[in-house]
Amino acid sequence: MIALALALAAACAAEPVSVEEIMARVAANQERAQELRTAFVYRQNLLLRFQRGDGRLAREEQREYTVTPTPGRSEKALVGFAGKYERDGNLVEYAEPGFKYKDLDLDGELMHEFAREFANDHRSRDGIGHDLFPLTGREQEKYSFHLKGRERYRGRDVYLVVFEPNKKRFGGDEGTPWAGEILVDAEELQPVRVTTRLARGIPFLVQSLLGTNLRGVGFDLAYEKFDHGLWFPVRYGGEFELRAVFLYKRKVAVTLRNSDFRRSEVNTRISFER
Repeated sequence: MIALALALAAACAAEPVSVEEIMARVAANQERAQELRTAFVYRQNLLLRFQRGDGRLAREEQREYTVTPTPGRSEKALVGFAGKYERDGNLVEYAEPGFKYKDLDLDGELMHEFAREFANDHRSRDGIGHDLFPLTGREQEKYSFHLKGRERYRGRDVYLVVFEPNKKRFGGDEGTPWAGEILVDAEELQPVRVTTRLARGIPFLVQSLLGTNLRGVGFDLAYEKFDHGLWFPVRYGGEFELRAVFLYKRKVAVTLRNSDFRRSEVNTRISFER
């Protein structure tokens, strides 16, 4: 009985008791996981799709990358590409990123920019926009967190944590636009799933003067645990409506999947001159 009581006491003492402690452990584990991921090569598939206001496809690109680790970040090599755009009621295929079929090709310019911004952020070791999800210690400083409870998700116990911009420290800061919730694995304190939404809309003055607005902006990021206790982001995506310069309106979808993880091989060859 004494041994059991001591074991229960130790378990309770080891379990985080506050949302601050939970998120601090998440940040520390994120740093560690990012370091471990640099030992792996994997495949990344990216799909970007623009639809017109009436639902017709305006443009679509599918990209396949091989992602390899480097000391400071991950490098991506494009190994497959397929694109198509709508013109005069027909879908026309093209075979390279950044393709423009007219001088002012707004779809092409925006799609190329979204591919870089949402899936090729050089400030993030995974390529996913570093400021889209408040997981690292630096990003967490911009937000307030609240523990909503504990539940089961895909067979694991998770904490449900909600977040919103920290108005006391970053009120009005355009760099903290997100709110949402995080599912945190209760045993390993790793993020399992993160969903975000735009905490505030585009200012009315900008909408009125520039005719620009975003609706339904949000992203979803999912992690899975692999061998050696390593957690990888495996699915990431978002959908939103974009209206710009009054006449331009698109529904934008971004979907990214990581797969085929394998440990990178380092081959060293030493030769001697005669």
